[in-house]
Amino acid sequence: MMKPFITFCLSLLALVASAQNLDRVEPPNWWVGMKTTHLQLLIHGENISQTDVTLSYPGVELESVTKVENPNYLFVDLKLASNVEPGKFNIEFKKGKKLVATYSYELWEREANSANRTGFNSSDVICLITPDRFVNGDPGNDEVPGMKEGLDRSYKWGRHGGDIRGIINSLDYLQNLGYTAVWLNPVLENDMPESSYHGYATTDFYKVDARFGSNDEYRELNEELDKRGMKLIMDMIFNHCGSEHWWMHDMPMKDWINNYPEMKITNHRRTVHEDPHASKADISALVDGWFVSAMPDLNQRNPFVARYLIQNSIWWTEYVGLEGIRQDTWPYPDKNMMSEWTKEMLEEYPNFNIVGEEWSVNPAIVSYWQKGKYNQDGYKNHAPSMMDFPLQSAVASGLKNDETWDTGLIQVYEALSNDFLYPDPFHLTIFPDNHDMSRFYVQVGEDADLLKMGVAFFLTTRGIPQIYYGTEILMRHDGSEHGDIRADFPGGWEGDKVNAFTGEGLSDAAKDMQKYVANIQNWRKSANVIHDGKLLHFIPENGTYTYFRYTDNEAVMVILNKNAEEKAIATDRFKEVTNGYTSGKEIISGKEISDISKVTVPAKSAVIVELKR
Repeated sequence: MMKPFITFCLSLLALVASAQNLDRVEPPNWWVGMKTTHLQLLIHGENISQTDVTLSYPGVELESVTKVENPNYLFVDLKLASNVEPGKFNIEFKKGKKLVATYSYELWEREANSANRTGFNSSDVICLITPDRFVNGDPGNDEVPGMKEGLDRSYKWGRHGGDIRGIINSLDYLQNLGYTAVWLNPVLENDMPESSYHGYATTDFYKVDARFGSNDEYRELNEELDKRGMKLIMDMIFNHCGSEHWWMHDMPMKDWINNYPEMKITNHRRTVHEDPHASKADISALVDGWFVSAMPDLNQRNPFVARYLIQNSIWWTEYVGLEGIRQDTWPYPDKNMMSEWTKEMLEEYPNFNIVGEEWSVNPAIVSYWQKGKYNQDGYKNHAPSMMDFPLQSAVASGLKNDETWDTGLIQVYEALSNDFLYPDPFHLTIFPDNHDMSRFYVQVGEDADLLKMGVAFFLTTRGIPQIYYGTEILMRHDGSEHGDIRADFPGGWEGDKVNAFTGEGLSDAAKDMQKYVANIQNWRKSANVIHDGKLLHFIPENGTYTYFRYTDNEAVMVILNKNAEEKAIATDRFKEVTNGYTSGKEIISGKEISDISKVTVPAKSAVIVELKR
């Protein structure tokens, strides 16, 4: 078993305190039995490059020591034998014969079946949570001495106090709603002077932000999820760090950060990757520009930066026991490094899953990045999943727009007809909304019926559904800024007048939505035909859209009805799927249908019918 991280850090600090020239070794530990045999350590300490490095441990070979332009850094490359044993060994730093610093490095034993963990997939429904805005489970970490930003719940851009302990305390609620996986917006340290709550400006890649909890609590969260058969997805950012990251005050080398120190903002023109006519200048402006002024752009073409990021993702996967990674701002880092990273991750964890954010409503752009895609420029990536922004946009518009020749439900149909562009559309991550856009309830005009139809669609069509926290209680917002969208979950703070966990103060409509989501999601857990079945859909007619998920032995029929009155849908048009089926059960209402030759769909609603022979 792995040593608790806090105990490890305390012993480490006691050891290093006597050696004043050494303050960081990253990764702080590693594991035996990894397929990755090479390990590169970043060493930081005053004039540490003036020392010679030695170590002695069976199965660990000191391959090389690289000195860079900043004398306060060394990069130490180790090779680990396949049969190396768990244990400790000293890395010694000497000037001549004088020992000036020692680091006791640990190789830990891996958890059983660590390499074979199953990543999130189409059998899952993912709950997306912004940790600062969900539940304040430990008010004791709201204010942390020495950190730059404290608690200000009255300020929509401020820290509100939600934390990992609050999420742990809420797992029964999430499980009862039918979720099988949890994706948290970033939880690593963001010691920035303002607006640090969102987590996307990392200041320490190996430490959970103390206002969210500890590394131990992060691992505890996954252990509790494992007990429930649920999975954890980590939000990572390779493109940039925070401007207050510790290395920004003592840069390893000039090209560690792009456009430093003059700082140029990216052009955000992500299509330059696919554009056969794009200029090198425009490509560089995208990839090398800073996302915003507070987020320095990491140079993944620097091999030491690339190795640092790749190892960091492996470290967190192994340390916490992750089942997936969501990678932020996918097209902004160096794309060749991203290809190498996904390749190495899947070599280490063959059943793992990675989903990337390419915010484009053009499926030709999104599909460029998915594993197995043939691209004319020869580029190959290895990400199994991508966020399906094109489908999200089509559903939001299709539900809201009037039914005409080319608007309304036909927009959903035609979005799915573009699936030929993807190597594996069934592995895309689909969603009604997320933390960066208006809530779906707001997008459809705060119409609870349209929201229900959208949720039913995303939970039954192809792909891996993700739902944002609060969708189940009709969370809304007046403003359109991120601080408005990422509002506090009612009941997550002591004294809240509305409590979504107990139902106190919730409107009847919100309670009804909770039941609606829980009903479909809990049914979906065992609906293998939804997990693995094919998709067949029929062109929308008269404000209705019918599609099927089916295998050789099972079929589910879904009908969306946007009309203001109920519709009796004759099913003879669908006989290529319904042939041989005579009856069914409607999942949302629980009603039995004795004759499926005609199915009645209530006004502005969806029906989900398990067909029976």
